[in-house]
Amino acid sequence: MSVARSVPTERADAVVIGAGVIGAAIALELARRGRSTVCVDALAGPSMGPTAGSCAIVRFHYSTADGVAMAYEGVRYWQGWADYLDAPVGELASYRACGTAALISRTGHHAKYLPHYRALGVPFEEWDADELARRLPHLDTREFWPPRRPEDEAFWTEPGAPLPGAIHTPESGYVNDPTLAGRNLADAAAALGARFRYRSVVTGILRDGARAGGVELADGARIEAPVVVNVAGPHSGRLNRLAGVEEGMRRRTRALRHEVHHVPAPAAWDLARDGIHVSDGDLGIYFRPDLGNAFLVGSEDPPCDPHEWVDDPDDFARAVTRAQWEAQVYRLARRVPGIGVPTTTVGFADLYDCSDDWIPIYDRSDLDGFYMAVGTSGNQFKNAGVAGACMAALIEACEAGHDHDAEPLTVPGRYTGLPLHLGMYSRLRAVEQGSSFSVMG
Repeated sequence: MSVARSVPTERADAVVIGAGVIGAAIALELARRGRSTVCVDALAGPSMGPTAGSCAIVRFHYSTADGVAMAYEGVRYWQGWADYLDAPVGELASYRACGTAALISRTGHHAKYLPHYRALGVPFEEWDADELARRLPHLDTREFWPPRRPEDEAFWTEPGAPLPGAIHTPESGYVNDPTLAGRNLADAAAALGARFRYRSVVTGILRDGARAGGVELADGARIEAPVVVNVAGPHSGRLNRLAGVEEGMRRRTRALRHEVHHVPAPAAWDLARDGIHVSDGDLGIYFRPDLGNAFLVGSEDPPCDPHEWVDDPDDFARAVTRAQWEAQVYRLARRVPGIGVPTTTVGFADLYDCSDDWIPIYDRSDLDGFYMAVGTSGNQFKNAGVAGACMAALIEACEAGHDHDAEPLTVPGRYTGLPLHLGMYSRLRAVEQGSSFSVMG
């Protein structure tokens, strides 16, 4: 005689799918609003997926006013990290305000964001060519345009005239340990009663009549909840299809493989003291100081760098490729000639969760109770705290009966007071033509 195994059922006010930095921030904000929250993740701990591979850069030069406003609000969370967490979480991630020099290039990107800086009150300095060369003497500040790959013979041509200059934002920088930052958020949420279930794969979205009713896990367990939040990163599209909401979205998401590389600086340099984040549209790269007196360098997605879309986010090449390593590191060596070229390839590959226009989706869905913080494009780490606050405000409003689709919610920034227009991040938006259509946002 067989005995049926009972299926364990847990109940909560909200289930957050994904314990990356944004998922943990949403769990914290929901817990602060008194919601019993369970956060589930397929990995062994918080922020062990793409968050761990983030360059954790905090900068403001987005193409759109709303992108600039959210990033400028977001830096305040990092500047006052301990006060924001307001919980005993042990060792804290730290924010390094090294500043950003966004080189003025023929991309014209500066013409998009400078009006927003002025309108929103973002502090910045305009460096002319002489000031750029004086401030960053280790750089070759001449023009290499357009970005090319080393296999292109024109890659090796002599640079042209000096670049026009750069836009410097002294408040920007980077977070020293992205995984630790995510763990800080998870620990702060747990201190308020949020529960975290790791090594838990969501295999189904439960229904309660015409609305979301929770999740089913691979081990047969169920978590019943009237609110479900998809923060599954590169798996977000799969979750939206499980929920049956993708057909109701004008903007959708898919996974993109990206590489970042680690390059030692000359021993005589002190990047911890003198290093700066450089956004180099002229060569199509960005770089910042990293641990071990080194540069971390990645691609800004110029047209010459092919996109590697991934159908199965559980099956992609994690090792760096020689071709992309050369593309990024050789460009860096042209801009910073003193580093030479290392003989070994050091770096990592992970996935971005990209929307059609590279603008994130922070929204409800066609299924009542099912919400999405997806399409974060590799550039939303910086906005974890503000995204968590905005999503919690959106959930509270919609669960109270607000029609966000008809009347998009605006959330005032907790620190800056800037209006954060969540309609910008709607699943129903037309393609945002103001976007850079790249990781720049």
